Amino acid sequence: MKNLFAFVVLVLISQIVLSQRVALVRDGGKFGYVKEDGSWFIEPGYEKAGNFSDGMAAVFGEGKWGYIDSNNQLIIDYQFDKVKRFDSGIAIASKDKRWFYIDKKGNEITTMPASDKVYDFKKGYAFIKRGEDVGIINAKGEVIIEPAYRKIFPVTGGYAKVQKGDLFGLVDKTGKVVLEPVYQDIGKYSKGVLKAKKDDVVGIIIEGKFTPVEGAIKIWNFDDSQNLTYAQASDKKIGFIDRTGKWVIEPKFKKARRFHKGLAPAMGGKLWGYIDESGNWKIDEKFKDAEIFSDDGLAPVKVKKAWGFINKKGELVIEDVYGISANSFNFFEKQTIGFNNGLARVKSKKGWGFLNTKGELLNDTWYTNAESFVDVNK
Repeated sequence: MKNLFAFVVLVLISQIVLSQRVALVRDGGKFGYVKEDGSWFIEPGYEKAGNFSDGMAAVFGEGKWGYIDSNNQLIIDYQFDKVKRFDSGIAIASKDKRWFYIDKKGNEITTMPASDKVYDFKKGYAFIKRGEDVGIINAKGEVIIEPAYRKIFPVTGGYAKVQKGDLFGLVDKTGKVVLEPVYQDIGKYSKGVLKAKKDDVVGIIIEGKFTPVEGAIKIWNFDDSQNLTYAQASDKKIGFIDRTGKWVIEPKFKKARRFHKGLAPAMGGKLWGYIDESGNWKIDEKFKDAEIFSDDGLAPVKVKKAWGFINKKGELVIEDVYGISANSFNFFEKQTIGFNNGLARVKSKKGWGFLNTKGELLNDTWYTNAESFVDVNK
C-alpha cells in the first residue's frame, strides 16, 4: 500500500512538473521566464530568447543561438545563426547559411528524406519539397505524403488541406486522399464538417458530401467546440449557420465573431454587442470593438480608445485603460487575446504585464515585453 501511495504521489508530482506554464518576458534589458504565480522560473539573463516548447527554449548569447532546458542548463551551445523551436525532439537550425535538422543534443540529423527546403516540425509533422511539389514527413523521417502537391496546409484534426493545380482537396495523416482536389476552396476539418467552394457555389462538406448553403458567399471555419459558425450573405450581412448548412441566425449583422460560452460578438449598427445562439442581443451594442469570451467568463472590449474586460452581464469589471494585441516580439509564438487560465496579457504606459480576473497586476510588475503563458513541455 505504501508503494502504491508513493507511486500515486510521484505521478501527481510529475504531472505538475509537466504542466508547468511560463511566459517569456524582458526585464531590465534581459530575457527570462516568469511563472503564473509571478515568481521567476528563470531570472532574466539572456540577450534574446524564444518561448519554451518540447522542454527546450532557444537563447542568444556570444553572437549565436543555443538552447536551454527547463533547468536553465545550456544543453546546446551557442553556435547557430538562426533557429526554430523544438517539436517532437527535432528543431531546424542555420549555420553558414545552411538550414538542417538537429536533435536535443545539437547533433545534425542526417537521416531525414531529401528535401529542397528544410521545414520546421509542428505537432509531429513537417513538409518536404522536391521541385515544385511538397509532401509531409513525420518525426521518424517517414514520408507520410509523397511530394505531389503544389501546397499542403498544416495537419489539424488528423487531416491536411492540399492544393493540386488551382484546386483543393483533403488527405488524412497517412496520406490517403479523403476529398479529391476538385474544390476552389476548402476549410479546416471539424468533426466531419468543413466549409467549401465548388463551381463558384459556397457550401459545406458533410461526411464527404458537398451541400450548398443557400445565399452564402463566404463561410468561416467551424470550431470543434461550437455547433455554429458565421457566414456572409450576398448583401454582405453576417449570420450564423449550423453543421447541416441551415441558417440558424439570419444574416443581419455588419460584422461578427465566433461563439464561445454561448455568446458571440456582433455589430448591428456602428457599435459591438453580444448575441446568444438565437440571435438575440444579450449585451447591448455599446463597444467600439469586442472579442470573444474566454473560459474564465470575461471578454475584452474597447469602450473608448483603450480596452477593458466585461462579464457575461455586460458589466465592465476591469477598467478600460489597457492595450491588448496579438502582435509579439517573439517570432516563435502567436499570442492570444484576453484571458487564458486566469491571466490576461495587457499593455499600459508602463509596459506589458498580466492581470488576474480581479484586475490585479501579477506580481505588481510591468515588463518591457511579455509573451503569453505556454506549457514548458508542449
